[in-house]
Amino acid sequence: MKVFKFTLFLAWLFFSNHIMAVESPRPLNEAGDLRLQSDLEALIAEQDLKTAVDTQKLSVVLVLVTDPNKPRLAELNGHNMLYAASLPKIAILLGAAVEIDEGRLQLSEELHADLDNMIRYSCNTCATKVLEQVGREELLEILQSPRFNFYDQKANGGLWVGKDYGPNAAYRRDPLSGLSHGATAFQAARFYYKLQNGTLVSPQQTQLMLEALSKPGIRHKFVKGLNAYPNLELFRKSGSWKNYHADSALVRGDGLAYIIVALTNSPKGAIWIEKLAAPLHELAVSYNAGIDRTAP
Repeated sequence: MKVFKFTLFLAWLFFSNHIMAVESPRPLNEAGDLRLQSDLEALIAEQDLKTAVDTQKLSVVLVLVTDPNKPRLAELNGHNMLYAASLPKIAILLGAAVEIDEGRLQLSEELHADLDNMIRYSCNTCATKVLEQVGREELLEILQSPRFNFYDQKANGGLWVGKDYGPNAAYRRDPLSGLSHGATAFQAARFYYKLQNGTLVSPQQTQLMLEALSKPGIRHKFVKGLNAYPNLELFRKSGSWKNYHADSALVRGDGLAYIIVALTNSPKGAIWIEKLAAPLHELAVSYNAGIDRTAP
């Protein structure tokens, strides 16, 4: 137990140096940037994905957070609710952090390992174990609470977990789309946005969440697409089931920080996400360097 506590302390020291705490962060829905929006639309066209966006088979959100006081948001179909497979395990991670903060859940070595494996390796058994400890209905209350508002019926939904990650039937489908595991790209991005600026949970549980999201164990989609940039650190959760492919990440390194989320409904979805990763990174780099992509 002493070794476990010391390991947590070291993790806290490491990740505390990477949180950009902001006293009054700008709400993400107020961070829309017309220039970035135009550049994102051009990028999607360059990648031959405009039809996928127009037919609502692809949702993309990009948030530039290098300057925590001046976030920039661009999105395409950002508020479309889609089945997101394992991506909403980030909601279970949040639920565990909240319950630990409130003193209703003890962070044991077993729970810590389950959280890491649930996120890094998308362990379904681990996800269901954690969900049972958080409480199925309790998690839905957290997601819909005024404090978090990660599922908002007035804004087309958001993060939803209404089924165990296993063979059992759904216990509560989302009231708008009837999904068992759903997300909007905007609310997934907002999750990382609040985690990045330190306003999601306590500093201690922020470190716990960042640790679980770090060091992705499944290296596809965004992770594979960013392989050419070895200095980047990804805090990431993806998901895939049948034609539904999703990925989400907070990306840091080389003096910049940004959030990328993509949700798809296509057998080509995983390929789309992989091919988008590098162009989205280069777009973020161009803004960090003050490069105008529209200049001749």
